[in-house]
Amino acid sequence: MIVYLSDPSLWLALLTLTSLEIVLGIDNIIFISILSSRLPKSKQKKARQIGLILAMGTRILLLFSLSFIMKLTTPLFTIIEQTISGRDIILILGGLFLIAKSTTEIHHKLEGDSNIGDDSKKQISFTQVILQILILDVVFSLDSVITAVGMTDQLTIMIAAVVLSVGFMLLSSGSISDFVDRHPTIKILALSFLILIGVALLGEGLRFHIPKGYIYFAMSFSVIVEFLNMKLRSKSEKPIT
Repeated sequence: MIVYLSDPSLWLALLTLTSLEIVLGIDNIIFISILSSRLPKSKQKKARQIGLILAMGTRILLLFSLSFIMKLTTPLFTIIEQTISGRDIILILGGLFLIAKSTTEIHHKLEGDSNIGDDSKKQISFTQVILQILILDVVFSLDSVITAVGMTDQLTIMIAAVVLSVGFMLLSSGSISDFVDRHPTIKILALSFLILIGVALLGEGLRFHIPKGYIYFAMSFSVIVEFLNMKLRSKSEKPIT
């Protein structure tokens, strides 16, 4: 323990990895917030908390199963001269799940079912939402753990980074969820980002690599434009005195 506390390089690795885990977890928070928003208001916070705790548990279990994760890269079969591994299957299924779920949520939003009232949200089972969040956690956790393994070989540092990042996400999930709920265009933008991430996961599973820098740049640029639009709308809505 003294070695960990006195080694600056380990502290730097912990700080860097925690920051990366938080960045990688933002899309996870947004999607959990969107899924939980279809529940009654009284159950939304509980669903978010359970979802993020499941995300932490999934990441830690995967970190303890590093040998299993490494085996996932072993080719299982070949389709049209393209080898497919266990990791590829998870990424493909995860990408398809994100695309399908995000498209469905956009459809619900455009159809206006959010204006029907709180009774419509009660039709959605709490268990169904948690299961969907769990599927999402597995997909995003795989990417998160692979990133952690690439950053450091210290299991303790990896687990500490996961716990710290999920702790931060638990504290911020409520405010992020409220912000997304207050701004419908942000929700549509977030769902569009998740479709983009789903396409990227699908491409990754099919060995068509899309550099993450391009994806993050496109997302950041879109967010900046949307915030400028929000600023312009709030300015135009102010009464002229």
